[in-house]
Amino acid sequence: MGFNSRVYELVCQIPEGKVASYGQIAFMAGVWRASRAVGYALHRNPYPGKVPCHRVVFKDGGLATEFVFGGKDVQRQLLEAEGVNFTAEGCVDMNKCRWSPPEVTD
Repeated sequence: MGFNSRVYELVCQIPEGKVASYGQIAFMAGVWRASRAVGYALHRNPYPGKVPCHRVVFKDGGLATEFVFGGKDVQRQLLEAEGVNFTAEGCVDMNKCRWSPPEVTD
């Protein structure tokens, strides 16, 4: 499976009301220093409406200024509609809303 496909697969696992950082997705995809590549993959998302790109934010909870679906205001609206909490500074409250995927055990 290619990197972009893995990114889309991982992002689809983020539940409503939770977010992940670009770096978190890169790490989970097996390329821990590829947070920019995650952003590029999401920008080129060939499955709009299926892959919830709006659930990926910066590590400090900041929103993408170039959010492909209409800017950071639209991204914030989508996240708020899912119950994501924001700080007074306008960032996602990562302490409350960061996605922690279940650990895989064999």
